[in-house]
Amino acid sequence: MRTLRGGAGPVMIGREGELRRLAGLASSGEPAVAIIAGEPGIGKTRLVHELLATLPASTVVLVGQAEPGSLSRPYEVLLDAIDGRAEVSDEQLAALADARRSPVERLHTGVAILAGLIGDRPAVVVFEDLHWADSESAALFERIADQRGPRLLIGTYRPDEVTRRQPVAGLLGRLERRHAVTHVRLDRLTPAQTAALLAAATGAPAPLRAATALHHRTGGNPFFLEELLRALPGHDVEALVEQPLPWSLADVLRRQVDDLEPVSVRIVEAASVLGQRIPFDLLAGVSGTGEDDLIAVLRDLVTRGVLIESGEDEFAFRHALVREAIAGQMLGRQRRRLHEAALEVLLAGGSSDPAMVAHHARGAGRYDDMVAAARGGAALYLSIGSAYQALQLAEMGLDELPDDTGLLGAAARAAWLAGLLDDALRYGRRWRDLAGAAADRAEALYLLVRIAWESREYDEMGVLTHDIETLIAQLSPGAGQARAMTAVAQSCYLRDDLEGALVWADRALELAAEFDLPVIRLTALLEKGSALSERPQSAAEGREILSGLVDEAEKAGEWVLAARALNTLVQEVPPASPDEHAEALERMRVDAERAGFESLAVATYFHGRARLAQRTGDLRVAIAALEEGREHDSGYRRRGRWADYHGVFLAGLLLEAGDNDRVEQIVADLAALTDNPPVTVPGLTFHLACRRGDLPRAEAALGDLLAGLKRQEWRSGEQAHDLISAALDLGLPAPHLGRLVDELLDADVAPAYLTLVDAQLTEARGRPAEALPGYLSITEVPFFNPAIRGTVRVGAARCLLAADQRAEAAAHAEAAATLLAGWAGWRVAQLDQVRAQLGLAPADAPPAVSGPASLTPREREVAVLISDGLTNTELARRLYISPKTAAVHVSNILRKLGVSSRTEVGALVGRR
Repeated sequence: MRTLRGGAGPVMIGREGELRRLAGLASSGEPAVAIIAGEPGIGKTRLVHELLATLPASTVVLVGQAEPGSLSRPYEVLLDAIDGRAEVSDEQLAALADARRSPVERLHTGVAILAGLIGDRPAVVVFEDLHWADSESAALFERIADQRGPRLLIGTYRPDEVTRRQPVAGLLGRLERRHAVTHVRLDRLTPAQTAALLAAATGAPAPLRAATALHHRTGGNPFFLEELLRALPGHDVEALVEQPLPWSLADVLRRQVDDLEPVSVRIVEAASVLGQRIPFDLLAGVSGTGEDDLIAVLRDLVTRGVLIESGEDEFAFRHALVREAIAGQMLGRQRRRLHEAALEVLLAGGSSDPAMVAHHARGAGRYDDMVAAARGGAALYLSIGSAYQALQLAEMGLDELPDDTGLLGAAARAAWLAGLLDDALRYGRRWRDLAGAAADRAEALYLLVRIAWESREYDEMGVLTHDIETLIAQLSPGAGQARAMTAVAQSCYLRDDLEGALVWADRALELAAEFDLPVIRLTALLEKGSALSERPQSAAEGREILSGLVDEAEKAGEWVLAARALNTLVQEVPPASPDEHAEALERMRVDAERAGFESLAVATYFHGRARLAQRTGDLRVAIAALEEGREHDSGYRRRGRWADYHGVFLAGLLLEAGDNDRVEQIVADLAALTDNPPVTVPGLTFHLACRRGDLPRAEAALGDLLAGLKRQEWRSGEQAHDLISAALDLGLPAPHLGRLVDELLDADVAPAYLTLVDAQLTEARGRPAEALPGYLSITEVPFFNPAIRGTVRVGAARCLLAADQRAEAAAHAEAAATLLAGWAGWRVAQLDQVRAQLGLAPADAPPAVSGPASLTPREREVAVLISDGLTNTELARRLYISPKTAAVHVSNILRKLGVSSRTEVGALVGRR
């Protein structure tokens, strides 16, 4: 088999769905045609390479590639594919190259060559870069598509390089009319996929800012990213952001404009200095080109694929690195003159784009203009929710005036909204230290309290709160003192001091009313409503305050306050119906996006979707929501509350589903973080050991869990139910169970959960008659999700069955089956045991089964690859996991299927 051309990077990211589609076509046993389209460097060759690596050894593989100039070389692609094949005779090659033969005869020769190589065996035939292919190769591709047999025909091409004069243009149209063609369009990587590629290539999560900057710089093109990585020894991602382009990549990029006319060169050079967005009028003014001439040049540049029309009278380079390569070869004085000209045009026209003004002012060396634009631009971008852009502008101004408190405040707020906690903390502290006005200092302290909480710097929260209380004592009543009071109220609420939060919020409200401070009033109402919503007896009042606050905050354009209030509403006091819950969640996301509040718009939103799915009893949807949210964060290096925001929740749901292998991996991921809450890793380790039936490991983890609980200042009924249920399932010895129960339960736990746990423990002690009243008293608790209500019904059914009240037990079992219809794992297994004792059919929910049906989705994926003959090392490379994790998957698959060899796995999976 001819090898693919070089350049493919060490990993493939973001193409899993496309690979599955192609693999399905290759394994179907039917003729199929697939066309892979995408720009240069997008990963077409890499996708084909990954597909070929999955094929059985018996598959015939032929790969041919067209090259620039192939139009004048008949059958170039076929000759490339069969190069070195001993099975092809010299006579066949001569007949194929004989220009004296008719085109039809030569085409039949090409078809015969392929038929001789393939025969009746499965085959994959690849024609790469069809946009360069000669007409004879295009005709042969079409004829191969007409052949029968178990073969997959793949063509790759660059859409932007196809013109009506090229053979591929007609080929694509005819294929579409005559065959069921599978089109695979490869798009650029998303920011999260760019971060994942960086993490895979370097072996460590990428800093968020560096990953974002590199995504902008490369446009999400994998080839460009890999070339930059290859040029930097050690893969220092942060240094890579400013690293000059390697010669090879710059040369590739500059070739796109090598043959331009002088006037076009002048235009494209001016465009390269203007930035990411190139307004037509600005380009005309800077280049001194008339409208008609400029239109003609731009049309040519768009046709060549150098520029794209990104908006009304606005253009952009197709790849940011092309702009960078062109600007990089210009003289410094030439660039400064263009920046100066652009700045004059913008100022004369009264530009409303401060980012563009600041960019050109800096390029022209006019720093007063740059700082003025940075100040106004940072405030503008914060007001419209463009936090990252606001941060960039503020930092541009701080490069010139590092002690400017206005710029420091804007940078701190923007960095916090964008989720860059380290930067937010650095700018916030400097803002606080340099703030002259009391109100300004109070604003800085308010933000620092929030950042400290999100960073899990709880000791610093205490210090900051003391500083704020000291400041309040020094201030006269007014805006500064009121703002400082809201900061203390926020700190108290975040540290679970609800009484303190209410006291300080009320004091701030009094001052807000006295001095007519509408924003401070809304802020104080947010803290008060949030604190009230934490208590069952005042939750309705808190909900009323927060609901009214949302409407007021949205009207005032205070999107952060509105989003935070909605977040509290959907988390602490969920709306009455799932539909209202979903509406509030979407409204929160919209408000958070308007504020540029990254953590609420992404992480918290997906968390909320999972909670909503829990509320409707759909475990699969809940897991999918968290996986989607986690994917958005994959590859980034984060800190604090957002380091792995979804990890604990996802692990809990996977424990519910019985997917213990994935829980093991998540626990390992969390253990690598340095700032987990004290119960996180010990709690999951203990819970997992219980669900695996591993008593020694559970007993070993119990000590750490109990120690963590002593450090945890709050107690949760849901946490108690989960851990005690797991301990009972394992059969944890009574002394250990008693210590766990004593530590988990206190007066803060909701009475309904206390009743549930007490009923579970009483039943486990062999006293079902005493446990039954407890179960029956909580069958309709409104804040229990369907899964817990289903478990309550199952417990009641067991107790009734023990009293030989079969009719009543059956009624509760049927009710549980409805509640658990969308669930899985241990709760459903308990239900099925009761139904079996009652002589009822298994519940509709997925039962605890053995054989292929017991495999998790990930295990099924691994099993298919095992059946294709992949070794553990190959599995690890294919799935981007460690060989050790691959071995764990294989071991679990063998155990669940009840087989001892990998060959038997293939047989079972194939039958299924």
